[in-house]
Amino acid sequence: MVRTRVMAGVLTGIVAATIAAPAPAQAANGTIGQRETVCASDLFVRTQPNGAWMGTLYQGQTFLVEGPRSGGYVYGFAYGYINRRGWVQDGWFC
Repeated sequence: MVRTRVMAGVLTGIVAATIAAPAPAQAANGTIGQRETVCASDLFVRTQPNGAWMGTLYQGQTFLVEGPRSGGYVYGFAYGYINRRGWVQDGWFC
């Protein structure tokens, strides 16, 4: 009987901790033709994949994915402070 109460208390604690834990943000790849929202705290816009930096998109700003993809980067139009076309690392969109 005591053992049953202890197990019930442990299970209640596990369930409560699971419910209270916030869900981690899930980053996703960009979809060509879609204006995606940046999930990362910041995302560098480059002149080409692994190229020179030309600006930074911040969390909540948007990027229109125009394609193509190359080496983990995607081409498109960076809105926000940049407002020009460039390459960003794919996989950091909401």
